[in-house]
Amino acid sequence: MKLILAIVSNDDASAVSAALTRENFSVTRLATTGGFLRAGNTTMIVGTEDEYVEKCIDIIGEESKRRTEIVPSTASYDIGRYASFPVEVQVGGATIFVLDVEQFTKL
Repeated sequence: MKLILAIVSNDDASAVSAALTRENFSVTRLATTGGFLRAGNTTMIVGTEDEYVEKCIDIIGEESKRRTEIVPSTASYDIGRYASFPVEVQVGGATIFVLDVEQFTKL
């Protein structure tokens, strides 16, 4: 058995969750915050048998699309002086971890 942790954009979370549920995966959603953009995202927790891991990853990949966004950035030019300018960054997609599960108990 495997435990899949998938970190996806809040924009994609509902579509990912719905697609996984349609394919009979049990999904738990956690509200999380990324460190780089300090933006909200969603961490999905899925427990599944080994043979369904690739199918789960494929579903997450189909529903989690990378996008380019313009975000404000701040640079310091000297003491006490800051300038804000837009920076183009890639957002979306998914970061997926697959872990071995030693024991699974449902009470």
